[in-house]
Amino acid sequence: MKEDNVLFQIKSLERLLAKKFLWSRDIDEKIEQTMPTPIQIKIIEYILEHEGEEIYQKDLEKIFNIRRATVSGVLQTMEKNDLIQRITDVTDTRTKKIILNEKAKQILQKCRIKMDELSKNITEGISEEELENFIKTIQKMKQNLEQSEKYKICATIDCSTKK
Repeated sequence: MKEDNVLFQIKSLERLLAKKFLWSRDIDEKIEQTMPTPIQIKIIEYILEHEGEEIYQKDLEKIFNIRRATVSGVLQTMEKNDLIQRITDVTDTRTKKIILNEKAKQILQKCRIKMDELSKNITEGISEEELENFIKTIQKMKQNLEQSEKYKICATIDCSTKK
């Protein structure tokens, strides 16, 4: 049955969370139009947590385990929406440092409030033990995928035709 499929359940939860977060925004319209996506929020949080350090695109690729083209597109959108600036590094003109704009910091504060509300809502009625077991299970699943040789190979080729 499709509902019992682990992958289906994970994807279904992820989509529902994204919808609830995106649709629950009661922020003024000006900010609403440039509201960051979940990955943009994670990037903003990472840069804030490492304030004072120089952050580059390649760092974000490694930290979030996403491809160069994906990160590049996300950063272009963030720059267009005035959330970040990319400044050419004086020591290596091929690279650009990523700097947060004040607008990104303000939006992140509002997003954190919404994420806290959503987190409380989603864990309502779930015991501490159940939550700990859930987190351990998710971490094991991630570890299984990271260690799997089969999926390391498939990451570099088109596995959609493989059986």
